[in-house]
Amino acid sequence: MAGLSKAELFEAVVNAVNESGWNVLYLAPSTIHPFQIQLYRGDEGYRLRIYIWTLTHGGGSARPADEYRIQVTGVDQLHLFPGEQTLLLGWWEPEGVFAGFDVRKHLGPLGRSPSIQIRRSCLEQAQIAGFSPCDKGNQEIAIAFRPDFFAEYVRQMEPMHDFGQSPEALDILSDLPQHPVINDEAITHLDTNRRRTVISVSRRLRNNDFRRRVLSAYGQRCAICGVQLRLIDAAHIVPVNHDQSSDETCNGLALCALHHRAYDQALLTVSPSYAVMLNAGQAEELNRLALAAGIEEFSRNLRQEILLPKVIAERPHIAYIQLANQIRGWP
Repeated sequence: MAGLSKAELFEAVVNAVNESGWNVLYLAPSTIHPFQIQLYRGDEGYRLRIYIWTLTHGGGSARPADEYRIQVTGVDQLHLFPGEQTLLLGWWEPEGVFAGFDVRKHLGPLGRSPSIQIRRSCLEQAQIAGFSPCDKGNQEIAIAFRPDFFAEYVRQMEPMHDFGQSPEALDILSDLPQHPVINDEAITHLDTNRRRTVISVSRRLRNNDFRRRVLSAYGQRCAICGVQLRLIDAAHIVPVNHDQSSDETCNGLALCALHHRAYDQALLTVSPSYAVMLNAGQAEELNRLALAAGIEEFSRNLRQEILLPKVIAERPHIAYIQLANQIRGWP
């Protein structure tokens, strides 16, 4: 397969940041490689330099059949940049998966026709589960990951790559794709940084799985207004911090940012018959506080009933709706 252009690779990175639920600032023109961007959400942000090439099959009878690699071209040496995180990535276009390599292992002159490898099985597992560590030997591991895991990779990049220094710790990290719900006792012996990384990755895998299932069930559309535009969240009907909440698809609603906020603040809700209801008491209070500008248009744009997933088992469970309305103070 021919390599993608740098413009196409840059687009893959930006789309991944957005799919992770984060935002991008361009710190340099997208024609400059390594790319320079800032990843941010709320008060948290990371300045990045990103080296990236297309992942292609290793080729040649002397190489393993499942070896994929990036062929490093256009640079004589990889660099670390003070105050920034340097990513060394490959992009596997057929399945839409990144490979993250430990740039610290590849500093210095690169030599003639340098390439960096990862196994296809790791890429395939990442496409299914969200991420997959790949042991390259000599205490080096690569991390294969889906676009929705991009921000988590940035946040945990060096700690995850450092798991290669401990076979026992790497076994725990490698088990997460199949078993993302961790047993606390199984990680008590890890040092604080590795334990924190395992917990963070576990949480992200579960959140991403819930998000993918809910958004897929609703066709990437807001259940309240039907908008798409890559502005859709997967909202828990019963809030995630409630002891009776769950990550079942039937405890989820696909909501745009506006209606997600309105739902969480109980300005609107969904009835057990799937009708959309506006909170008249809140509307009156907003009028009293002179904060009701736009309430008529907001109300007009609400569907009478929410959009429903085609699969009955994925539709909001009545028990979750009733509990959610009760804890949010609805009659």
